[in-house]
Amino acid sequence: MKILIVDGDSLMRDGLSALLALSTDIEVIGALDGAAPLAYVQPRTVPDLVILDIGIPDYEGAKTISVLRERWPAARILVLTFRRDELSVRSALRAGVDAYLLKSDTRVELANALRGIRDGQRYVSPGVAEHDHLGRGSDRSLEDVLSERERLVMMRIAQGHRTREIALELSLSPKTIEKYRSNIMRKLGLKTAAAVAAYAIANGYLEV
Repeated sequence: MKILIVDGDSLMRDGLSALLALSTDIEVIGALDGAAPLAYVQPRTVPDLVILDIGIPDYEGAKTISVLRERWPAARILVLTFRRDELSVRSALRAGVDAYLLKSDTRVELANALRGIRDGQRYVSPGVAEHDHLGRGSDRSLEDVLSERERLVMMRIAQGHRTREIALELSLSPKTIEKYRSNIMRKLGLKTAAAVAAYAIANGYLEV
């Protein structure tokens, strides 16, 4: 995975580059300070992933995401920022980022996000979910995070159905349902089936 880092903090760029360099399947192809990321052109080295800080002063994160999408349609985008306010999170998700991480997250969360990106999944920091940025009152919140099939599985978990029952209802294997269950909990930052049920009920996806 070829990664381009765009961050206004020199120590963050250096530290993140060093951390990513520990992985044998990752190559950091650039670390920019955010002053001229749109002018970054290396035809032979197109990034597979751009790690972008949307908190750079006078920096329009959503616009930059859009331009990056146009320039490198196949590249994934991971937002890494201190911003956890609803506007920043919602804007980034609507712009189509593949992952949203907080700089206060651990290296384990970074690894989980990279793994999710490799698997073609969207990943949102548990720290964001805990602060209810994806909760009730946020328009189309779960649609921004969970796939349609994941939402179906979530609702059945909330109804108290067991894995085999859900598998039969949706004509899928129990193993596939377990994978969906893990994805749901990881994306929403939840640890138990009871927490999934509470989340579904609180957000109007299941009537009590």
